[in-house]
Amino acid sequence: MLSMSRTFSYQQVDVFAPTAFNGNGLGVVFNADSLSDDQMQHFAQWMNLAETVFFVEPTDEEADYAIRIFTPSTELPFAGHPTLGAAHAWLESGGEAGPAGHLIQQCGAGLIPVRVERESSDRHSRRLAFLAPPLTRSGPLEPDVLQWAIAGLGIREEDVVDHQWLVNGPHPAGLVLRDADIVLGIEPDYEALQGLEVGVIGPYTAASVSQSVWQPRGSVMPRVSGTREELRPLDFSDFERSEERFRNVVLQPPADYEVRAFIPGEAVPEDPATGSLNAAFGIWLTQTGYAPQRYTVRQGTRLGREAILHIEATEKGVWVSGDVATRISGDVSFD
Repeated sequence: MLSMSRTFSYQQVDVFAPTAFNGNGLGVVFNADSLSDDQMQHFAQWMNLAETVFFVEPTDEEADYAIRIFTPSTELPFAGHPTLGAAHAWLESGGEAGPAGHLIQQCGAGLIPVRVERESSDRHSRRLAFLAPPLTRSGPLEPDVLQWAIAGLGIREEDVVDHQWLVNGPHPAGLVLRDADIVLGIEPDYEALQGLEVGVIGPYTAASVSQSVWQPRGSVMPRVSGTREELRPLDFSDFERSEERFRNVVLQPPADYEVRAFIPGEAVPEDPATGSLNAAFGIWLTQTGYAPQRYTVRQGTRLGREAILHIEATEKGVWVSGDVATRISGDVSFD
């Protein structure tokens, strides 16, 4: 006899995505209290996303909602992009934020404040921010761990400006590198890194412009050398002299910093956009003066993504924000 299946509402959300399908995808299952731990873990493995979240009834009366967070291999007490993705899904399903757009999420790490920074419109997606939880482990990496990370990343000791443990749920070793070029050039040896999560960050510098780390799309035509055609008004039918053509006149960095996150052994060994890592970097870098009190991060570049994260240090702590949008809505059935 066939068993009766149970159907749950489901969304797939694009997090830290200024444009469609360029952020980090998140699976969201609603009203999942009746699912067992094994069912949640198996579904997360089957989805093969960086994380999948399951809404459950909160046990703290201060919480607006509660979630459980699963990677394809384990449950996490906290993760950043699931926090913003879950908050967006909760609002999309009829939840209402409190005064000044604030809401409270409950997860394994406790209560996480979230705020709505911008509602969605025809022109842009909703932007949400979470308050970074405190680090549960920090301080310099042990010498052998530092050498492990350097060897596994294929970089040189002189490329590392500083290093620290950045544990706030996940357990990454964090490295500040000299610039974004080095970050983007890393070819990790996942076998050598097995057992060590590593996050790296590097600033975009003036040198990066001359080295052309970021370039206009291949379709962009070069400006004709020795002319002043850029001063001639454009005609709407003049496709050759379109805005796209002149994107290479003055190159601007895509963000203040480039970040990459490596998780050897996971189904997704490089994360496209990592809220928890950037939250930890934000606490460390703004407190030590390595970074200003407000900056932007690009992540996922080597994966073909263009995730953008906004970091802001305030009196209350460090906020991590980004654009969030639902890309898939429907139902999922469990036996």
